[in-house]
Amino acid sequence: MLLPFAKKMRAAPTDAEARLWQHLRANRLSGVKFKRQQPLGPFIVDFVSFGHRLVIEVDGGQHADRSAQDAARTEWLVHRGFRVLRFWNDEVLRDTQQVLACIFRALDADNG
Repeated sequence: MLLPFAKKMRAAPTDAEARLWQHLRANRLSGVKFKRQQPLGPFIVDFVSFGHRLVIEVDGGQHADRSAQDAARTEWLVHRGFRVLRFWNDEVLRDTQQVLACIFRALDADNG
């Protein structure tokens, strides 16, 4: 069962996840509802908007050695109709506004 693990992850986010969540929570980005650390099939995704079928992953250094697993995870999600955006932790921390602009464009493309 992934839900207890997801709850633990919600309670201890990375700095990058916490920063991004401040902008995504409570429908703050274009009125879109996001959930964080959400079980989805066999995975827990960092952020998801079910209404827009958009998953956002914030990856730390450990993901550099897990590219094959991340690719399989992305493929699984895409096969089920989700779009996946991936950002590095330092990217979120260093250039939050650019990350938000990228997310906004993905949401806007969904409306177009």
